[in-house]
Amino acid sequence: MPDTIPIELLRTFSTIADSGSFSVAADQVSRTQSAVSMQIKRLEELIEKPLIQRDSRNLKLTDDGFTLLHYARQILKLNKEALSLLRRPELKGWVSIGLPDDYAARFLPEILASFSRTHPRVQVQVTCEPSNRLVERIQKKKLDLAMVTSPSPEIENGILLRQDQTVWVTSERHCQHEASPLPLALFPDDCYCRKWVLSSLEKSGIEYRIAYTSPSIMGLQAAVTAGLAVTAVSQSIVPPGIRQLSPEEGFPPLPNASFLLQRNPESNNCIVDSLAEHISKAFSTCSEFGRCLA
Repeated sequence: MPDTIPIELLRTFSTIADSGSFSVAADQVSRTQSAVSMQIKRLEELIEKPLIQRDSRNLKLTDDGFTLLHYARQILKLNKEALSLLRRPELKGWVSIGLPDDYAARFLPEILASFSRTHPRVQVQVTCEPSNRLVERIQKKKLDLAMVTSPSPEIENGILLRQDQTVWVTSERHCQHEASPLPLALFPDDCYCRKWVLSSLEKSGIEYRIAYTSPSIMGLQAAVTAGLAVTAVSQSIVPPGIRQLSPEEGFPPLPNASFLLQRNPESNNCIVDSLAEHISKAFSTCSEFGRCLA
């Protein structure tokens, strides 16, 4: 048995299976019906098993035929994708993207590596700022794309990448989460996560004090790691040295945050399209993006 199956035989076989007819398939692959029949005969000789059962009115695949059809469709799809990728013009230029520093550290390296392999001559300018500032930059047309967190899964000119549970965190080596009043490290007043934290504590009757404020998640994490306060972050970006607090430890549940890709509507070119596609595919590959990258 040969080590390979000619792709033209797989294409004809798949077309027959989809159309249910040798004559229709012959028209679709631009061959005569006798040539199509010879291709199937050759394919069955290569496989050394019958693939199609024929009678005077209809045809159906054998069990081996269904097995081959599954792989044939995958091979044809990959062949089409490879040709499409290799034949398209090489992109040159630059694209700007913004995202919060916590998500940049967690998700951006693999996305940029994949994008660079596909488009090595495209320069990517990255801006790390809080989500509310990134939304303002998009609105002012100062960024092409922005990956932002939001309390809502819908945002203007945006698509949802994932929803992430918001969790309480504390230092792995300290017990500030047991202090009263509870010391907090929070973002500034305009942050929705800060509002969630304060509202949940007040509803639960837990006394607190705001010990540290920073527009950067790195600043908040430094205070938490040092055992000076607790904070709330998206579950997917809990860093080393910090652990998640549970409801059993007295901490109320917090809402889910949405992570979205927002686009400048005036950034309409192939480079921006391609980076947006890379980002969307990365998050659609698996519901747990981080596990897919591990």
